[in-house]
Amino acid sequence: MSEKNESENSVASADEALQENGEVVEEEVVEGARVRRKGIYLLPNLLTTASLFSGFFAMVSAANGMFEKAAIAIFVSMILDGLDGRVARMTNTQSKFGEEYDSLADMVAFGVAPGLVAFFWSLNGFGKFGWAITFIYVAGAALRLARFNTQIGSVDKKYFVGLPSPSAAAVVAGLVWCFQGFEPQLWLKMLTVLVVAGAGILMVSNIFYRSFKDLDLRGRVPFAAILVVVLVFVVVTLDPGTVLFAGFLIYGLSGPTQALFRKMRKPKPAAAELPDSDQ
Repeated sequence: MSEKNESENSVASADEALQENGEVVEEEVVEGARVRRKGIYLLPNLLTTASLFSGFFAMVSAANGMFEKAAIAIFVSMILDGLDGRVARMTNTQSKFGEEYDSLADMVAFGVAPGLVAFFWSLNGFGKFGWAITFIYVAGAALRLARFNTQIGSVDKKYFVGLPSPSAAAVVAGLVWCFQGFEPQLWLKMLTVLVVAGAGILMVSNIFYRSFKDLDLRGRVPFAAILVVVLVFVVVTLDPGTVLFAGFLIYGLSGPTQALFRKMRKPKPAAAELPDSDQ
């Protein structure tokens, strides 16, 4: 009888192991004790999936010549990417699976999608040089995300090291949105090369960018502040492509500009005194 019970227990444990092998299992610390939980949280991962879909839609739209829709889809993906993390923190549904899934979705939406949109729009006219510039951007986004994942908790939250991939994607998408009605002349192609390659290089640079995570959005502000917010919305509505491109381009250039000013203000080391020739 005991042998039968042992065999049933072994079969049950084997079935449980098979179920766990096909399921996501994570360990969480609850009141000092480690608890194993199966499954994933739906809401934040649903937003991440929507962000991933927007990036995929941008690539499909660009391949079919709908560049304005492709650029807008990248900005929609940025909004969704900003929401999923905040929703996870607000609802206490953070997970390791969500972090990994979000990083992979960011690679598609802010790495591959903007690069292909710029390539289909303008860079394909340069042949191999065009796809080489595109690869610089895509590789820069991959390296930026990998470095960001390894620096979580070890870098001041007030700053990003390197241009954030969503901001780099916004610069590229804003360029396409702003100039998508223009004929692809040489000056525009060269501007695309400069923006795409520059964004890729800035992502892997050691230049610091403000993260604005230290802003207190829950505190009280003067009444005039809401008027400024309304004015910003009005300006963006007048010409979204131009305003968004200019805004994110200024943010992208702010890092190198501040780094240059810091270097210029840094005091030079005092020159060593030469020995007196009479001594």
